[in-house]
Amino acid sequence: MPYQALADTVLLLHFGIVIFVVLGLPAVLVGNRNGWRWVNSLWWRLAHLGTIVIVVLQAWLGRYCSLTRLESFLREQAGQVGYQRSFIEHWVQHLLYFDAPIWGFAVVYTGFALLVGWAWWRFPPRLGKDKGV
Repeated sequence: MPYQALADTVLLLHFGIVIFVVLGLPAVLVGNRNGWRWVNSLWWRLAHLGTIVIVVLQAWLGRYCSLTRLESFLREQAGQVGYQRSFIEHWVQHLLYFDAPIWGFAVVYTGFALLVGWAWWRFPPRLGKDKGV
């Protein structure tokens, strides 16, 4: 089986989800300032809120993301070394040489989730199909 290719696919999916979560909040703020109606679409806002809530819950429960575990498993099946830490811890340390306990990430995630909640209050999502940019 092409375990390495599957692991790389999971990594790219995971990276895409991280980008969605991180850039989703600025998109809502900038979009509302510039009149982009799609940023208040209910389905998009629910997906964003739901994703960050899952991340926060996993972090506070001390559990690694399912995508991290799946990618690590696939890498081990491919004969590579799997992650010894969570996806975020691994890549933050790899990119910035920064090491922090998982509870530190939980605090950061929680703060970010509170900002997302504030954005829901400040710019409530809308029902229906908003067209246009």
